[in-house]
Amino acid sequence: MTAFRLDGYLARIGWNGPREPTHATLAGVLRAHMTAVPFENLDVLLGRGVRLDLDGVYTKLVEWRRGGYCFEHGTLFQTALEHLGFRPVAHAARVIMQRPPEQAPLTHMVLTVQVGGDAFVLDPGFGGHAPLVPVPLVAGREARDGADLHRMVRQDNEWALEARIDGMMKALWSSSLEPAQPVDFVMANHFVSTFPESPFVTSLMLRAFSPSGRVSMMNRDLTIRHDVAVEKRIIADRRALRGVLTEHFGFDLPEVERLRVPSVPEWD
Repeated sequence: MTAFRLDGYLARIGWNGPREPTHATLAGVLRAHMTAVPFENLDVLLGRGVRLDLDGVYTKLVEWRRGGYCFEHGTLFQTALEHLGFRPVAHAARVIMQRPPEQAPLTHMVLTVQVGGDAFVLDPGFGGHAPLVPVPLVAGREARDGADLHRMVRQDNEWALEARIDGMMKALWSSSLEPAQPVDFVMANHFVSTFPESPFVTSLMLRAFSPSGRVSMMNRDLTIRHDVAVEKRIIADRRALRGVLTEHFGFDLPEVERLRVPSVPEWD
């Protein structure tokens, strides 16, 4: 058993700032978490499955310095906030970037937290378009971070998180923001990691933030953003993928040299 250790977690994300449950701490720890812990679905593609028990999540993301997807990020970050004196609440959401809500199951995990009488939405595990700052839970109030802009809006009797993408505001997910139970995420995790048509089962997805931008990979397509400069590359094989993990995502995983990605037949 690996008990959660706040000092170990904060060392993992490189946070040396205050630990009082204030907005400054919340914003600082969120940014530190998201810039230190990448988004990745490699264990699903390796056939290992994804554990959501706290011991498993802490071991993987903190001790092994790996990344994970929303349920892993959310579980770890929620626990860290609780140890810092916050009272975060977990919620299930529908990812609606590419499909209407009626076709989007509740397969995403987000958090809300009250600070000084105000409520904020935190989304440490969405991926490439996730906000690096807490987003006020007030309809239309913007959260700006450099060129990034996010806001919460009301949509079909639910809350939706919008991000500015290519100059236009686009909904990322929607949720009633009713409190969810851990078992809800166990069920959703099983679905997204085993359903044959799940994008986590069929595609490789990676994201890491850097001081000057972000690095993302979808299947063989690698995109590196430094300020306004954008570099795009095609990753030829699994050995090159392993090098990308080491260079841009902060960990080495020899097992990826036998990785099977259904959407990348060139690697079969």
